[in-house]
Amino acid sequence: MGLIELLTNPAAWAALVTLIVMEVVLGIDNLVFVALLSNKLPEAERARTRRIGIGLALVMRIILLFSLFLIVGMVKPVFDLGLHASDANGHTIYETAFSIRDLIMIAGGTFLLYKATSEIHHNLDSHESAAPAAKRGAKPLGFVSAIVQILLLDLVFSIDSILTAVGMTDELPIMIAAVIVAVGVMMLAADPLARFIERNPSVVMLALGFLLMIGLVLIADGFGVHVPKGYVYTAMAFSGLVEALNILRRRRGS
Repeated sequence: MGLIELLTNPAAWAALVTLIVMEVVLGIDNLVFVALLSNKLPEAERARTRRIGIGLALVMRIILLFSLFLIVGMVKPVFDLGLHASDANGHTIYETAFSIRDLIMIAGGTFLLYKATSEIHHNLDSHESAAPAAKRGAKPLGFVSAIVQILLLDLVFSIDSILTAVGMTDELPIMIAAVIVAVGVMMLAADPLARFIERNPSVVMLALGFLLMIGLVLIADGFGVHVPKGYVYTAMAFSGLVEALNILRRRRGS
């Protein structure tokens, strides 16, 4: 379909709006990780790190869109351990036929579990909790280290994002436009979200809990256990609402 046809086709606009919403929702995971990681840097470097990290996410998504044949190859099994289980209806419970995408999801989920668990440990440590927020953590985080970690998670979230886009439309211009708009929304939301997390320490623990859940979902996905994303985001939204009520109560009580 040509560009003029796309611009005048209501179905194409509907697909674009739907895909933008989906990409923004899928970008929440990426955004929370970037906000938490950038807040560990010196204040002068935080905004730059967030812009570079989210900019890299955009570049990676566009590269993947122009390399769709690689994405198709990523979902083909590369080895099989021969283990699988199905329910009475024949639906797969889990499987061990791993594709490149599966391995990336498992590695990314494991990394998220490690990062979230270590940060929870440091936040709960009574000695370190008395120190200034900028000094928490086992090691000081450098700019290059932060960018590398963001880039690694960008890869995981980008593959998930692009596979969603490919599943919803086969028109490359629509996919590119949706990704650009979604990443633009992430860019605008990154600084306010990071400042909100920094001003409300209890939100840090909630965000780390989100990362734990996302990590587990990624690992499960890698093993063929597909958890509906609607359940995950509903749980996140409910938890966020409860925390917002707690913040409001604390402010009214102060």
